[in-house]
Amino acid sequence: MREGHNSVLIIEDEADIRQLLRTLLEREGYAVSEAIEGRDGVRQFHQSHPDIVILDVGLPDLDGWQVLERIRDMSDAPVLMLTALSTERDKVRGLNAGADDYLTKPFGKVELLARLQAISRRQVNNKDLVTTFDDGTLHIDFAHQEVTVDGNPVVLTPTEYRLLATLARHQGQVLSSDQLIELAWDDPSGLAPSRVKYAVLRLRRKLGWDEGDDAPIETVRGFGYRYRSRSR
Repeated sequence: MREGHNSVLIIEDEADIRQLLRTLLEREGYAVSEAIEGRDGVRQFHQSHPDIVILDVGLPDLDGWQVLERIRDMSDAPVLMLTALSTERDKVRGLNAGADDYLTKPFGKVELLARLQAISRRQVNNKDLVTTFDDGTLHIDFAHQEVTVDGNPVVLTPTEYRLLATLARHQGQVLSSDQLIELAWDDPSGLAPSRVKYAVLRLRRKLGWDEGDDAPIETVRGFGYRYRSRSR
């Protein structure tokens, strides 16, 4: 079984795509259920509580946006949207509506599995986490996504916040650029490792931390980055 998930609900009205997804996912060890309409998909989701949902945008009754809204009313289970629309506006709409990822048709089998595994890992990493982080210098309220340094509030972008929260939750552990992209970015596809370098630089500046020997966000050259508490 891959990445701790064992059940997938496919909500898709095109029979050939449903069959392709079922064959591919069952080969990977997932238990697969199907719905061909939005209302039936919502009903099946409510009854079976699948670990992950693959949801087509262009459904014949309720469209994918309406189905996603109803799923989010019930659960934060990972949702991968499928669509023939490829504009950035549609992609942003899906992510802002609560989708975990967005894949344009036609898609490659390897890419589909990689995206499923990535959002599965993020879901596992976000479970059973403490609600706050505090080492005397940095305080993070995960429930409200609020950050303070030495008691002073810091305003971060969503990506900067996720980057900081990921490093803090893995305190002392070196995370590679690829790992940080996967865990902290909404859409990790196609991002170069250099993106992390510049994001870390901006984050340090906002937090008031320099790249010195005592900087809480440390660059481990050749390996990645880690958060370490300052010596008190």
